[in-house]
Amino acid sequence: MKILVLGTSSSAGKTTICAMLCRYYSGKGLDPVPFKASNLSLNSYATKDGGEIGMGQAFQAWSAGLEPETDMNPVLLKPSGGGIIQAVVNGKPFIDYGNGIELDRGKVMDEAVKALERLSEKHNIVICEGSGSPAELNLMERDIANTGLMERTGVPAIIVGDIEKGGVFAAIYGTWRIIPDHLRPRLKGYIINRFRGDAGILKPALDRIEELTGMKCLGVLPYVYLRFPEEDSCSSSEGRLEGETAREAFIRNIDEFADIAEKSGFDFDGLLKIAGS
Repeated sequence: MKILVLGTSSSAGKTTICAMLCRYYSGKGLDPVPFKASNLSLNSYATKDGGEIGMGQAFQAWSAGLEPETDMNPVLLKPSGGGIIQAVVNGKPFIDYGNGIELDRGKVMDEAVKALERLSEKHNIVICEGSGSPAELNLMERDIANTGLMERTGVPAIIVGDIEKGGVFAAIYGTWRIIPDHLRPRLKGYIINRFRGDAGILKPALDRIEELTGMKCLGVLPYVYLRFPEEDSCSSSEGRLEGETAREAFIRNIDEFADIAEKSGFDFDGLLKIAGS
């Protein structure tokens, strides 16, 4: 089983929600594993075999009770300044591109799909994280982690929207509408993240989004003052972080977040049905 968690924007909460899903399903004995086909981040983690992946996937691996490995993030893009990006593929430096040098998108896409296949053979459910927003029209032809992965693998997807930013329902509907027609049926559900207050007041809007798109609302997740690993310039360094080590503190926080999600009525079973579709 596989599920792809997309966001209406960077910092919508994809990384944390994927970690929460890994933690919850791991606790249920379902053997989840994280995956992000392509990650744009300077905040990386060195795996035991000397490879390099995004910090977010290391955090998600810990949440799933697993040791981080390069298949969890086969393509890591590290901005180097001056318009140059270093592409790390399968944990190793692959090419510095930009300023007239092109990245072989086909080759790195092939490597990403192979990594996903290897994880799928070893684990029961792969929690895939998208990158940024899938609705960037200028980037869609070069996309790897969002529509690119949907195109190559047929993975079903859900959309996460951050209500704190405002305009969340327009962002969710707009993302759904911009996804190419032949891929849109793979969008099965959505999540409202970082809501403050009584979620009951959102029901008319939730019903309207379902009417417009056919996507089910899997849950309205409350705002939590908890800190998680940072991946990019949009990340916040605020929030509670308590523990003898950073890893212990992050795991304590994701345990709390998973418990909050369950108590809020998040539809974990419904998401599993989507993943198996």
